[in-house]
Amino acid sequence: MKKFIIGIVSAAFILGAGTAVFAAGNSKSDDGVNFEKMLPFIQKMHPDSTKDELKEMYKACHEENGMMDGTNGTDMKNTMNNL
Repeated sequence: MKKFIIGIVSAAFILGAGTAVFAAGNSKSDDGVNFEKMLPFIQKMHPDSTKDELKEMYKACHEENGMMDGTNGTDMKNTMNNL
């Protein structure tokens, strides 16, 4: 019985530590998305727009207080329609 309890506590510790490491590795600080990486996709969606217009659109959506900045689209004050 003692070995069983030690095994359960050990498994819980290992899983908890693994979860903490995984969560720390998925922080938003470096998600790898930036304008240069997104430019080909944005150009495909908006072929008639200039690079400056696309950059402003990207900033309105993805920078601080942008539509895609953790609001799940519920904050509509900074939508692309306001550009």
